[in-house]
Amino acid sequence: MREVQLSDVEMRVYEAVGALEARGQVPYPDLIAEEAGMGEEQVHPPLRSLTEKNLLHREDSPMAGLDFGPRWCARQMA
Repeated sequence: MREVQLSDVEMRVYEAVGALEARGQVPYPDLIAEEAGMGEEQVHPPLRSLTEKNLLHREDSPMAGLDFGPRWCARQMA
């Protein structure tokens, strides 16, 4: 498997998503930003690039009427 190169910001965001998931928290953008020590607007570009690199995937709320926005889930690095 090829190794994916990540920028420092992408790595911070990826690790933040993983840490939130490990604690059983839902990785919404505001929590990802807080975990990564960034502003919420700053996490959107790395979230997009990590999705393009197939390291994160976006899930919309599974419960109709209770949409708190998209959450981002980590894919396991093999």
